Amino acid sequence: MVDRRMSRFLRSKLREAGRQYEEARSSYRDGRDSGPEIDVPRDESGRARIVCRRHAERRAVALDAEDRPTCFEAGHPDCEGCVEDLHGGTIETW
Repeated sequence: MVDRRMSRFLRSKLREAGRQYEEARSSYRDGRDSGPEIDVPRDESGRARIVCRRHAERRAVALDAEDRPTCFEAGHPDCEGCVEDLHGGTIETW
């Protein structure tokens, strides 16, 4: 009698853990696939309002498919740092 109850209890707990695991796995996959949303102030045209590290000036720039400013120059340290700050949420804005 006790063995049967223990077996039933364990099965129900294992099923519950399996459901929780699948739910967490699905949520993780959905979050990973949707990607981070870049949250910066925008102008009326939808361009990001950032302070350019390279030229030390305010700029309203469009972001490309990889969420990099269209003025981005690969390999330039200021541009690379700007993109890191943009993705990290620490970019200076206006």
